[in-house]
Amino acid sequence: MTSPSVRSTLPASVILILSGWGGLAYLILYTLPTVWNRWLFFFLGILAIAGLMLPLVAFLNLRFPTQPPATLGTLLRESALFGVYFATIAWLQLGRVLTPALAALIAFGLTMIEFLIRLREKARWEP
Repeated sequence: MTSPSVRSTLPASVILILSGWGGLAYLILYTLPTVWNRWLFFFLGILAIAGLMLPLVAFLNLRFPTQPPATLGTLLRESALFGVYFATIAWLQLGRVLTPALAALIAFGLTMIEFLIRLREKARWEP
């Protein structure tokens, strides 16, 4: 059993990209920055970045296989973590508290979360 192919992730990627970037374009061009629109910006940013990263994550999981192989759910989770990273960085930049060290620390933390989830998947006993 292998990870899903890059081609099999393209429909989900296109849907995420169109909804994320299209929504962001509408939000930026036609709305005012109220509280709900700011939260919508973060949500649409997660969708947009996750859609962009999904084929890359699928390719990397094919190129560097793991045991057990990554499922489609794993690929979506990993690409969504990139989107969460973007939203977190954007939120911190909005308050002018983002530093390169903080960005690196957040990236390390999200990487460790994914590592521990994959470690749990690997340790699950299935007869």
